[in-house]
Amino acid sequence: MIYGYARCSTNEELQDINRQIRELKQLGATDETIYFEYESGTKTNRSQFNNLLNAIKSGDTIISTEVSRITRSTKQLCEIIEFAKDTHIKLVLGTFVVDCTKELDPMTEGMLKMMGVFSELERNMISQRVKSGMRNAKAKGCKIGRPTTTADDIPNVFYKHYPKYKNGEINKVEFAKICSLSYPTIFKYIRIVEAQK
Repeated sequence: MIYGYARCSTNEELQDINRQIRELKQLGATDETIYFEYESGTKTNRSQFNNLLNAIKSGDTIISTEVSRITRSTKQLCEIIEFAKDTHIKLVLGTFVVDCTKELDPMTEGMLKMMGVFSELERNMISQRVKSGMRNAKAKGCKIGRPTTTADDIPNVFYKHYPKYKNGEINKVEFAKICSLSYPTIFKYIRIVEAQK
C-alpha cells in the first residue's frame, strides 16, 4: 500500500497544502491513503502523522514531497528511520528513495540524516529571521499578528447559503463546496456568525 503524508506549518488560509496532495497522488497515493495536517515540523506528537504510522504494515510505502514535510527535527528523523527499518517499509521523500524492505545501506542512511540536519537548520534560520523581523516591526510601532476576522469580512455567498446549513439541508462539507471555501474557513465563519446571536 502507498501512503502519502503532507504537512504545512500554518493553517489553510496562509499555506496551500493542495500542491503537496496533487504530487502525492501522482506518485500513487489516493484520497483514502493521504494523511495531511497543519502542524509545525518540529512537533513530535502530530495526530495525523501518528495515525499514518499506526496504519503502516510491512512492505508499505510512505511518500512525502520532501524530508522537511515529514519532520524538521533531526532526532525525530532518526526515530522515523529506525521505525522504517523495524517495520520494513519504503520511504520516498521527493526524489530520494530509502528502501527499508531490505537491509538499508549506510550511505543512504547517512545521506537521509544529512538532509534532516539541513532541514532543521533551514527551519531554525527561518525562525531566527522571523523573530528579528517581528522585533524590528514592533520597534517601528507596527501591530504584530493576524488581522481579526469579523462578520463584515465574510463574503455574501456564505450568507446566501447559511440558511440551508442552519435548516440542516446541507452539512459543513457541502456548505464549503457550494461557497468555494475551505472547510476550516466555513467552520470559522459559522463560529463568528453564531457568536453574534
